[in-house]
Amino acid sequence: MSGVNEQRSAERSEQGSEQRSGQSSWLDALRVYGDRRTLVILALGFASGLPNLLIFDTLSAWLRESGLSLEVIGFFSLATLAYSFKFVWAPLVDRTRIPIFDRLFGHRRAWMLAAQAAIIAGLWLVAGSDPAAHLGLVALFAVFTGFASATQDIVIDAWRIEAAEDSHQGAMAASYQWGYRIAVVVAGAAPLVLAENYGWNLSYSAMAALMGIGVLAVLFAPREHPEKRAPAAIVQASGHSFLYRAFVEPFTDFWSRFGKVALLILALICLYRVSDFVLNIMNPFYLDLGFTKTEIAEVRKVFGVFMSMLGVFLGGWSIARYGLMIPLMIGALAGPISNLVFVWLAGQGADLTALFVAIGTDNVASGFSGTCLIAYMSSLTSAGFTATQYALFSSLYSLPGKLIASQSGRIVEEAARNANEGGAMLPLTDLVVRAPAISLAEAAARLEVSARALGAGYIAFFIYSFAIGLLAVAVTFLVARKTSARL
Repeated sequence: MSGVNEQRSAERSEQGSEQRSGQSSWLDALRVYGDRRTLVILALGFASGLPNLLIFDTLSAWLRESGLSLEVIGFFSLATLAYSFKFVWAPLVDRTRIPIFDRLFGHRRAWMLAAQAAIIAGLWLVAGSDPAAHLGLVALFAVFTGFASATQDIVIDAWRIEAAEDSHQGAMAASYQWGYRIAVVVAGAAPLVLAENYGWNLSYSAMAALMGIGVLAVLFAPREHPEKRAPAAIVQASGHSFLYRAFVEPFTDFWSRFGKVALLILALICLYRVSDFVLNIMNPFYLDLGFTKTEIAEVRKVFGVFMSMLGVFLGGWSIARYGLMIPLMIGALAGPISNLVFVWLAGQGADLTALFVAIGTDNVASGFSGTCLIAYMSSLTSAGFTATQYALFSSLYSLPGKLIASQSGRIVEEAARNANEGGAMLPLTDLVVRAPAISLAEAAARLEVSARALGAGYIAFFIYSFAIGLLAVAVTFLVARKTSARL
């Protein structure tokens, strides 16, 4: 294995020398963005990002308008758990052929079409439902759509790697990210605007139709290169041998390289972005403050995405300028600290300028820390296990946050009741005295507490999200101290 890693390092060194050699390398790098496969992965990135946001984040606004409690809405974050466990069934997707479709379209494209058909069906089922009357069915349809979407992600990643040579992988990854972020804007803004004017049912029907972009991309996509499929030893293995090679060897390789520090590294991955992932009730928060759905769409899903891109740029620049560990530690601090800006927003009410400031600050910090974590997880992989190890790392980094996030709504409501009854949270009501009387009033009436008490509940939640983020800061600094020499 060390020989393979040395060869990979040598190849990277040669590629770096070629890229620095002259103008032709820059022109070649730009030219790949016009390649058919690069354009296809742009559309597939869009198809990947669209359902991800729709099954919880955007859906939470519909649930809130249907009169559901924050506690119930918080539990809906569990609909996205499939993304955290996709490595479990990825080997089955790798080895199982879909009759007829496999022969017509190739292994990867057949699976992408099957997954997309399931996503469209799931979104149509959500669109035809009423959360107020059939909440259980909406939850079931959301979970089904999440599972299909996670499966689509498995296949898109595999096709991206197998359809293009190594020299094109950078452009392929970049185009995928751009497509995904475009989908974040569309899935975050368009459904809210459509719902404002035509209702939620038509809004989700339109989003299901937009998945047709992914279907067209698959039909336009070339087949993957058969020689770039999974290693023959794994594909041909069966039973115990397959399970060992697919799941055990990547762990033993990671453990042999990092030893006792491996547990700390895994803890860092699990905790690094927990302070971001627990913010799963932000749409209800903005609605409760008194912002309209259109205002939320314009600020959060358009302006916010551009600020996130700025954070991504700053993260990448910082890594190039200062190395990996210093930006990683800065990102660990930026995540929880940025959550405190929502404490300030809760005291301002439906002030549009304050919303711009809060969302801009949070998204820059989130983009920065997310870029640093991705770079760090990538640095932990080794040749021969890159895809499997990264899939495991990416599952670990999102799983704890999703589980903890299921309690977000309960924390807000319990803290609000505590403040309303004159408990320990009562002093927090002093932080919302500047908010207009109308802010939080309607939502507070449904919870049978005062508007200031509900504001205190939200403030308590944001302070809680900051506090749990400090644990990630401590672990990150400890890992940096113990592993900086290795990296």
